[in-house]
Amino acid sequence: MKRKKDILSPENSTRDENNSTQNEWKNKNVVIDESCKIGENVNIGNLTNLKSDAVIGDNTIIGQNVVVAEGVVIGKNCEIQNNVCFHSGVKCEDDVFIGHAVVFTNVYFPHQHITVNQKRAEMFTHIQQGVKIGANVTIVCGVVIGKYAFISAGSVISNDVKPYALITGNPAKQTGWMSEHGSKMNFLNRTRTSICPISGLTYKLDHNGVRRIN
Repeated sequence: MKRKKDILSPENSTRDENNSTQNEWKNKNVVIDESCKIGENVNIGNLTNLKSDAVIGDNTIIGQNVVVAEGVVIGKNCEIQNNVCFHSGVKCEDDVFIGHAVVFTNVYFPHQHITVNQKRAEMFTHIQQGVKIGANVTIVCGVVIGKYAFISAGSVISNDVKPYALITGNPAKQTGWMSEHGSKMNFLNRTRTSICPISGLTYKLDHNGVRRIN
């Protein structure tokens, strides 16, 4: 049986023993199922709806009019901007940025037959640590976006994305590599290494992709 949902405000923001009393609810128009697990110092915007068994990590910011469906996991130190809809099966690791009006689909085959619907339930989307997703990106269900990848605004993602990849366009294509601090890298030298000008960290490109070496 589905549990009753609560409407939270600064006056009644205390949850159960699994949740923090330090969270900030901006107003009374926040609907959160009582089974959700919410970390410390979480900021949730107006008209946002967190459904049953959703998990929100510490220090995460969620904007206005965001829907977090049943069982969705959002890690620590994430920023979710306005008008994002997370369907069931989405997992975001720590330090993820998701821009305005990003769409996560939950239907791969647009067909109403029951056997196809059963297949849909197996489609999961995994957003790894540090990924940055621009506004109005569409992510087709069932993909893995590798750590620290950068998805440019308006892209349509229907395949897995390598860690540190820079992705643009519709259909999406890889057009480069990005550092963990958001600097575009090139690997044109003989050693196929690149130093991030922001952090000073060094990255290396090989046949498996990019990795940080210090």
